[in-house]
Amino acid sequence: MQRRQFIRLAQTGLLGSLTTGLTIAGKAIAAPPKPVISKPPTLDPKNLNIEWLGHMSFLFTGQGQRILSHPFKPAGCTAKFPEPKPKTDLILIGSRLLDEGFLAALPQDTQLLYLPGAYKVSGINFQGIRFDHDRLGGRRFGTNVAWLWQQAGIRVLHMGGSASSINPDQRILLGRPDVLILPVGGSEKAYNAVEAKAIVDTLNPKLVIPTYYLTSKAEKTCTLAKVDEFLALMPDIKVNNITNSKLQLTASKLPETMSISVFRA
Repeated sequence: MQRRQFIRLAQTGLLGSLTTGLTIAGKAIAAPPKPVISKPPTLDPKNLNIEWLGHMSFLFTGQGQRILSHPFKPAGCTAKFPEPKPKTDLILIGSRLLDEGFLAALPQDTQLLYLPGAYKVSGINFQGIRFDHDRLGGRRFGTNVAWLWQQAGIRVLHMGGSASSINPDQRILLGRPDVLILPVGGSEKAYNAVEAKAIVDTLNPKLVIPTYYLTSKAEKTCTLAKVDEFLALMPDIKVNNITNSKLQLTASKLPETMSISVFRA
C-alpha cells in the first residue's frame, strides 16, 4: 500500500482493518505495511547523531534507527536548501504544510507518524502532542503535532510549528526533555523569540536547538526573524555554533547546565 493511501485510510478510520503493530493512546491499532528497510547505519549505538537538513527538518540516527522530521519543499524561507530526502526508517511530521510536511519526494512505503497519540515503532516509544499552529486557536493554520521520543537514551522533543503556550495537560506529557528543538523565528505559525524563551523556561531542557529562523538560504520575501533575537534573550546560556550541520550526543555526557546549539547556514 502506498503512503498516500495510508494517510487517507487513517483519516477515515479504516486503518485498523488493514495493518497491525502500532499502539495509540495505549490501544493496539494498525501500523503501515513494513517497508523494505536498508541496513542500519554502522554508528555507535550509544550515540545520537543529529543532522540538520534546514528549517525544521532533522535526521536523527541512533539505536539502529534513522528518523526524519519535517521534510520541506524548497521555497520561500527554504528556497536554497536541498530537498530533504535521506534514507530513513520513519518520518515524523506535525502538519501537511509544505515547509514542514512535504512527502512527495520520499519513498511511499516509508512509515509515517503524523497524528497525536502514543506509538511504539521498532522498540522506540513516540508521543505526539497536539498544539495549535497559530495564535487563533488553530483557525488559520490548523493544528501541529509536537513529537517526544527517547532514542539512544536521550529524550528528544521536537515542537514543530507550535504557536500556542503549554497547558497543564501538555506539560504533564512533555516532562523535561534532554533535547528541545524549538521554533524561534516567529511569523503567524510559530513561536517568536519571546514566546520561545517562555517555553524554554517552562521545560528546562539540557540542550536547546533553535529552528525555524531566517538563514542565508532564504529568499528575500522570508519574514522570519534571525536566531540572534532569541539568543539575545538568554545572555547567560552557553551557545555552541555549529557550521557543519551535524551534532553527536551521548546520554551519559549530557550536562545538567542548559546550553544552546545553533546550526548556522
